[in-house]
Amino acid sequence: MSKLGFDFPAAVRKTALHETEEWYQHLLAERTGKPYEPIMRSNFGEYNMAVHYLTSVLEEAKAIEKVAVFNIDHMAQLEFKGRDAINLLERVLPAQVNSMSIGQCKYTLLLNPAGGVIDDLIMMRMAEERFLLVINAGHDITDGDKIADIDHIMAYKQPGEEVTAKDVSGELVKIDIQGPYSYKLITGLYGEGVLRNRNKPDKNMRYFTFNEFEHEGEDYIISRTGYTSRWGWELYVPLKVASEQFKLIVIQALELGGLLVGLGGRDENRISAGNFGLPLNGSEYRPEWTPTNCPLFTAAIDMTKERFPGKAEIEREIAAGIDKRLVIVISEGIVLERSIYLNGKRLGIVTSSINSPNVSQEKREFIGSKRKSVNGIEGTAAIGLAWLEHNPFEVDTEGNDILTKEGQAVRIAVEFYREDESGNAIGKPVLGFVSGDGVNEATAPKALKNIEIL
Repeated sequence: MSKLGFDFPAAVRKTALHETEEWYQHLLAERTGKPYEPIMRSNFGEYNMAVHYLTSVLEEAKAIEKVAVFNIDHMAQLEFKGRDAINLLERVLPAQVNSMSIGQCKYTLLLNPAGGVIDDLIMMRMAEERFLLVINAGHDITDGDKIADIDHIMAYKQPGEEVTAKDVSGELVKIDIQGPYSYKLITGLYGEGVLRNRNKPDKNMRYFTFNEFEHEGEDYIISRTGYTSRWGWELYVPLKVASEQFKLIVIQALELGGLLVGLGGRDENRISAGNFGLPLNGSEYRPEWTPTNCPLFTAAIDMTKERFPGKAEIEREIAAGIDKRLVIVISEGIVLERSIYLNGKRLGIVTSSINSPNVSQEKREFIGSKRKSVNGIEGTAAIGLAWLEHNPFEVDTEGNDILTKEGQAVRIAVEFYREDESGNAIGKPVLGFVSGDGVNEATAPKALKNIEIL
């Protein structure tokens, strides 16, 4: 079978909006009266991505309270179509594909035979025989031992099956618009009809659905999956008008008190999303780790399916009673890759950690930190995700974690240590706790009537 994934790039790639981001940087300097500075950038998925702009990571993370715009053009879109496309995807992916209706989105994982996570993705059923898969940055490359998602999936195609696959990322530019004012921004630019239920036009579109619409002679896709777990949408804009539309979107966001947000603010937004945050491929999801008991496990994996790659190992873990957990931690400082200890016993390891402006004063003061930068109205704390070897929460009679007691969130005070080569805790610990109620409430699934009148 011929290779469909791209070669490893000779130089770090630029998104289609790279130059337009420079326009934004100058615009922001004019509006804020700050001197122009080069955008802080980093290699992410072999793309030269903005970590933050003229505003800080903390300012951009706070923008989610109004409206945040993300340049997500580094992510890829894969089209699978043909009579047997559904059979191929049903065979490879652990989610139920057969039951998907046209217009539905589904979150799932791409697993290796050992049950480790290769990638996580959003799948959209565009037609009876056509699907669009949205995958992570860098997973479009096949080079040596690195296999692109499209080639990994097509390797499961059986002789005689009618399936074609194509990376269509060069045709679309992905722009995410998140936060309470996202409804106002989108309908102001594209009309209320684009956010209506495709089957019941008198109602708003449902969570985890998408629409297709035409605007000024061009075809767009808009999905409602909420990467930040706040109200929001993911807009797929035709390449030829992407820069123009991006400028219009950003200007409207600034008028509404929002910002263009880089990787840093976006990272904070996904960690602070809901009770458990949202895992990131390469951090919480890794090829050597199974996703057993992760917060989105039942959404991504249907264990009633007869088979899928990695099912046997996950079944073995479940049968063995493995009760590992992915949890949110709040700490007085950044604790990335530190180990977590409770009463001298090692619990697990922190896989993501970033300073956040969105932790309430009450939660920050619960840490018991002596750092002046943590306490008080203007204080900040770090938030993160951690894999724990065992579930730290009590469970009820149905096996559900008990996250509140007597109306109060369960919080488990812990310490974060560095470790030496032998795995012994060393140095002074950073204080924090495992949070039963996360950082921010998840609003993404809630009715749009809450924001359509803002």
